[in-house]
This record gives sequence, structure tokens and C-alpha cells, in this order.
Amino acid sequence: MSDADLDPATPVPARPGPIEAVVNVARGSLIGMAELVPGISGGTVALVVGVYPRLLDTGAHIVDGMRSAVLGPERRERTRAAFRHADLWLLGTLAVGMLAMVFTMAGVMRGFVEGSPEISRGLFLGMVAASIAVPLGMARQTPGGRNWVLGLLFLAGAVLAYVLSGLPGGTISEPSYLLVFMAAAVAICALVLPGMSGSFLLMAMGLYAPTLAAVENRDLGYIAVFAAGAFVGIALFVKVLDRLLEDFRKPTLIVMVGLMLGSLRALWPWQDDQGGMLAPDDTLPMVVAAAVAGVLVVMVVLVIEWVVARKAATTDPHPEVSALEDRV
Repeated sequence: MSDADLDPATPVPARPGPIEAVVNVARGSLIGMAELVPGISGGTVALVVGVYPRLLDTGAHIVDGMRSAVLGPERRERTRAAFRHADLWLLGTLAVGMLAMVFTMAGVMRGFVEGSPEISRGLFLGMVAASIAVPLGMARQTPGGRNWVLGLLFLAGAVLAYVLSGLPGGTISEPSYLLVFMAAAVAICALVLPGMSGSFLLMAMGLYAPTLAAVENRDLGYIAVFAAGAFVGIALFVKVLDRLLEDFRKPTLIVMVGLMLGSLRALWPWQDDQGGMLAPDDTLPMVVAAAVAGVLVVMVVLVIEWVVARKAATTDPHPEVSALEDRV
């Protein structure tokens, strides 16, 4: 945390108006939906809907606040400053939307993914492919970086995501709470890392179906252990990613682009039971239509976010540069 944050005059996040709060709940719903679908990253959706930088910064301030509460000098002042600069209003409204989506749509999304695998993967393939334009646009507007280094980073991210998304999935019928805790700590990192799907990581670890079943059945013990693991994982990871975006913005964005591109492997519409890629079949026309629909959905969301950002810029006499304007 910067010492400048200790200055009471330092600007802090403002309380959103009713319309903005509703919009944030809708944004949270979209992020929550992404976390239910293997192959889609919640971080990708957070980028598309324009809250990724603020969400990451808020997470970093919360981690700073918890650390300051137990370590270092001026604990009380630094803890207060950290939490004062965390956008808890944004976090709260996003959480409402995410939780509402997870608890109401878990069964529906699982039914759609399992009942129409080719069409659902085609839809999500189009959405993720279109979303790659977001971090790519942000990287293009960020100066610096040697092309060959950026190329290697892009390739490394793409290969890593491709390999991980090709891991065979399975199901552990009765996972231990220790496994649930560790899996949640790993999978939650995908929430803040575009291109990595938390649901797919859970599937690869055999915990996707048990986790959705626990949510549907309101298994509070399982949910509590999962939440604890997720909290530990995100607390350890978010500060690292925030620092990377602050000090190495363009290379980090290029890695994100590679991760998103490589993760499309998990969304190839035609797969066997082990996740192996197959040739297209007679569902090709419907899959293409679904992919086009996915692209259009992302384009509509981006346009809406652009309109919201423009409106905010005209009504606020001292507007911050929005994440959307940074990337288009």
C-alpha cells in the first residue's frame, strides 16, 4: 500500500447511485454465470463488463488491510486507509449478482452444458473469442516492450492454457474437505485471471459436479470449506497479479491474451468423453449459429459498457479514465 493512501484527502471510491448499483448487480450475474461454465473465465467477463481493474485494485487493498492489521507499523492507520480505498460498494453489488446467479442457475447451466454440449460450447467459444479483443486492445495502447519478448510470453500463455484445458476430466464422488479446500484455492484464481476457467479446473480435478451438487443441495459444510479455500487462494494471488499489472502492464496483458486464446481448446464444440477433439458433425450449422450469437452478445455488452462510460464521463466533472476507454 502506498503511503499516499494514508492521506485522508486521497480520493476514495464513491457510493454508487441506484442505477449504477443495478448495473453492477447485472455485471456480477454475468461473472457468476461464467464461473458456472467450464471453459469460461470469470476474469474474462470482468474485463468485458469493465470492472476488472477496479475489482483487482479492491482485492489488493483488502489484502493490504488484512496484512496491515497484524504486521508492520501504524497498524490501525494503515488498515483503515486500505479498507477506505477498497471499493466495497462495487464488491458488494457484484457479489449479490454472482451469488444470485450461482444459486439460481447452477442446475440450469449444468443442464444446458450437459444436454446440448456442442451448441453450448459453440456459444461460449464465440463469446471468449470475441472477448480476446479486450486485453489485446489494452495491450496495444500500452507503450513499451520488445516484440520478441512479448511474442514469447504470448506463446507461453497460449501453450499453458492449451495444455491445461486438454487435461481429462472426471468426478470424485466423495471428495475430502482438504481436497475441496485446496481445489477452491486454485480454481478461484481463475476469477481474477482472464483466460483460465475455474469451472474447467474443477472439472479437471474431479470436483465440478460435486461442487454444483453441493450448491443445488445447499450443503453448507461443503460450501463453507470451498469458500474458505477460495478466500485463501484469492488473498495470495490477487496482490501478485495487481503488482504485475502495475509494474509490467503490457507483458501481463499479452500473457492474458495468450491464455484466452489457448483456453479455446476447452470450448471446441466436438469432443469425446475424455475431452479429445473430434471433427465437426451434422450439428455444424447450429454450432456456427451459436458461435455467432456468442460474438454478438459480447459486442452488445461492450457497446453498453461504452455508453455507460461515456455517460459517466459527461456527468462527472472529474471522471476517472474508465477501463473500457483504456481498452478500445
